[in-house]
Amino acid sequence: MKPRSRWRLQAGLALGLAAGFAVMPAGAQQYPSQDIRVVCAFPAGSGADVLVRYFAEKLRPIAKRTVIVENKIGAQGNIATEYVAKAKPDGHTIYVHAGTAVAANQSLFRKPPVDVAKALRIAATINRQPFMLVVDAKSPYRTVAELTAAMKLKGDKVTYGTAAPNGRILAELYKIKAGFQAVEVLYKSGGESLNELASGRLDFAALDPVLSLAQQRAGRIRILAVSTGERIQASPELPTMTEAGVPMDLTGWWAAIVPTGTPKPVIDTIHKWFVDIVSTDETKTFLNNNGGDPFINTPEKAQEMFETAIKEWSDYIRMAKIEPMG
Repeated sequence: MKPRSRWRLQAGLALGLAAGFAVMPAGAQQYPSQDIRVVCAFPAGSGADVLVRYFAEKLRPIAKRTVIVENKIGAQGNIATEYVAKAKPDGHTIYVHAGTAVAANQSLFRKPPVDVAKALRIAATINRQPFMLVVDAKSPYRTVAELTAAMKLKGDKVTYGTAAPNGRILAELYKIKAGFQAVEVLYKSGGESLNELASGRLDFAALDPVLSLAQQRAGRIRILAVSTGERIQASPELPTMTEAGVPMDLTGWWAAIVPTGTPKPVIDTIHKWFVDIVSTDETKTFLNNNGGDPFINTPEKAQEMFETAIKEWSDYIRMAKIEPMG
């Protein structure tokens, strides 16, 4: 090749590479360029907070940045959802929350603050998990059948506690399919229901697996069944609601979520971070101890799942005859 031709080829390659970098947003080239804020929708010390803080801690050495957990509490997660949706789409705000709960809130509220299908993107999935039907440890009920029989005898004086969308749907489907009346008591976090269970004000509750398993290990509650269609690998000894004669398949999954408009290279980076964390034996043990099984998907597949979940959980809410909140 002649020297002049070689020079032209090298110059052309250099221009091509420069053009490729030029189309990439400046923030994506330098990501992360500042502190990362990981948003939790429930209070410090809640089951959700335990999971969020675990991943925030694991992100610090990978991202090589300060990672700050922000608890944005209220409206069953809608406060946090709106906060993230309106954050700058640069990857420095990551919502670690149940994608299924975010999807369910689109139908649990008459006027949800944002259209999550348009406002949010799933960067990575984390785990699959059930919600759990529980009673106080001193309760005489050791099976769903025993609890159901007692609730039918109690008439219209049955009360139960919930805090998150998945739990609300589990409890409503249970009472409808089992055929008894009950009044829901809605709490800001599942932990707030524990004293009410212990005092007898609540007959049962539908709680997240992190809180449920921790409290069962502490001897405060008894788990009667899980909401998933099949037994979970994390706690194979726990029967399903279907096995207990109350058919349902409510499987929640957690995700790392970012605002729409976040550059794809940034989403890909966040995706890799979470895949690396979820793939470790340590994280598998952590998730199993807290009632979940590791769950990894591509961002594209996860987004499809999210959009499907919005429709599926709308159907669950309709079947449960839950009246949307204002």
